[in-house]
Amino acid sequence: MRTIKADVLVVGGGPAGLAMSLLLLRSGLSVALAEKSRSLEREYRGEILQPGGQEILHRLGVLRGARERGAYEHDAFRLRQGDRVLLDADYRRLPGPFNCLLSVPQAHMLTELLDACARFDSFTLLSGTRIGALLHEGGRVVGATGGGADGEREVRASVVVGADGRNSKVRRLAGIGTRRQEAFDQDVLWFKLPAPAVAGRRLVEVHRGAGAPVMVYHCHPDRLQVGWTLPHGGYREVAGRGVEHVREEIARAVPEHAEAVRAGIRSLKDVSLLDVFSAQADRWVADGLVLIGDSAHTHGPIGAQGINLALQDAVLLHPLLVAAVRGGDTSAAALSQFERRRRPVIAAVLKLQAMQGRMMLSSNPVATAVRPVMVRAVSHTPLYRKVLHRLAYGPDAPSVRADLFTAEPR
Repeated sequence: MRTIKADVLVVGGGPAGLAMSLLLLRSGLSVALAEKSRSLEREYRGEILQPGGQEILHRLGVLRGARERGAYEHDAFRLRQGDRVLLDADYRRLPGPFNCLLSVPQAHMLTELLDACARFDSFTLLSGTRIGALLHEGGRVVGATGGGADGEREVRASVVVGADGRNSKVRRLAGIGTRRQEAFDQDVLWFKLPAPAVAGRRLVEVHRGAGAPVMVYHCHPDRLQVGWTLPHGGYREVAGRGVEHVREEIARAVPEHAEAVRAGIRSLKDVSLLDVFSAQADRWVADGLVLIGDSAHTHGPIGAQGINLALQDAVLLHPLLVAAVRGGDTSAAALSQFERRRRPVIAAVLKLQAMQGRMMLSSNPVATAVRPVMVRAVSHTPLYRKVLHRLAYGPDAPSVRADLFTAEPR
């Protein structure tokens, strides 16, 4: 078995793992990144970047490249009920330059992050590697073993960062439980359609009208991303009535896109089901181990928070990991500073998402009746700007510690 040594082993090549890797590499640490997929050519869900996430990628020097590969700016988030606009959250009212919602294919962002990491000689990419076990010595994690098509390998590291998503293998191997919360009581059918030409503002919209609520926004390249909500666990019944029923229900919910829906959904293989839930791991750290992103906390699509929170996790953990590795102390006690500061923020975001879900998606007759009044009242108070800023940047947005950048790429 081949042995690789690094200061840090990052498991998972998503936004959290790659951002974490780049921050550490730029700070002079060596990083091995294990990713089970062999390429970035796979299906992604999250594409919306809030201003806070855009700023982080800009500070890392990768936002411009990701945008140039193809992206769409959206001016606002809008909630509609039939022909009525209940809420128009105008991101252009925020200070620039990141005063928009940015729809960027996740593969574009990951490609730029990966390319930036690859410019460092201290970076080892282990693509197509599935982690099989964590290595322990003296009760602490000291690395992991894994393998793929090119054989087995052992990675020895001062600390392992689990950034491998909502179904984290690292979390499971560490014996860390997770508490799932059915905060949304919704599942979402995701699919893409050819996009019509857009005149004027681009919007991320939730349509409430006939049928279930639907989220719609334009995405690259010239596509319409649609998320049709249905009761949690209700897909089996809906699918059992056939693709024609599904197609017509969606067309009824978004009549302005009915023609594209009927042309684009030819079979149930044209849609994919997203199990929407929120969750938090029971603990985020152990001796020699820390969890970030969806591995530590999972979010539904409401408010487009997942990628942004994952990037912020990496930014906050970055100086703590640099100090821990250089100081030779990667114990749970040393790493717990990350969890102590971050967990209250995540709890606040989950609470806000649950409130948004009830406001936008609930079909309760009382909620439907009072929704326009509540939204209109909030939209004309100082609370509106505060909520908009919190959606854009989060309750406690960390800043990139560029003062720790000591290494230059080749």
